[in-house]
Amino acid sequence: MSDLVFPAPPPSTVAIAGSQERFPVRRIFCVGRNYAAHAAEMGHDAEREPPFFFTKPADAVVDNHSKVPYPPETNNLHFEIELVVAVGKGGINIPESEALEVVFGYAVGLDMTRRDLQTQAKKMGRPWDWGKAFDHSAPCGPISRTEVCGHPLDHRIWLTRNGEIQQEASTAELIWSVPEVISILSSSMELKPGDLIYSGTPAGVGPTVSGDRLAGGVDGLVDIEVEIA
Repeated sequence: MSDLVFPAPPPSTVAIAGSQERFPVRRIFCVGRNYAAHAAEMGHDAEREPPFFFTKPADAVVDNHSKVPYPPETNNLHFEIELVVAVGKGGINIPESEALEVVFGYAVGLDMTRRDLQTQAKKMGRPWDWGKAFDHSAPCGPISRTEVCGHPLDHRIWLTRNGEIQQEASTAELIWSVPEVISILSSSMELKPGDLIYSGTPAGVGPTVSGDRLAGGVDGLVDIEVEIA
């Protein structure tokens, strides 16, 4: 007999491309301001300063082709397209030269942001949680295994809103590359299988409203498509 006071929630999972298996999500790490042009459009210095991270809860993930509810307490919900790194092997203090060995695969994700709440938190010197870590804030497309897609470190990344291009860049424009991010992150805490890393968004972020259809991709990976409900 279980000693839990109520049934444990089912694990949050992400689809795996070409498979009936699913990837169990442990934690979601996000890299802030990791494209110079996006840092500039947000009013920040685009120099290569040390990276910083924020997190989202594992159950913030949303499957591909889902309807994403417009969240409460905001009038300025923004889309941010990102290359997502799925960690398949654990490690701490991972050397940059060995970082790609822990990668299970890659996906395309959206870091949905209540921009007004994030901006208010910044002004008041408070955490970003209410602006970033809300329900349904991490839509994620199917994960492509590295043996299928390789490492898309110099590939086109893009997003359209209702068919019109909003964001477009190359993953090679990341200020801190995927191997660097993995190495730096693992120096602060132990990475474990199931962790997702949202690697940052290029310039062109903007507001979305109910009824909008967002689609995006990274060349070589499965596109993501969601509707704002």
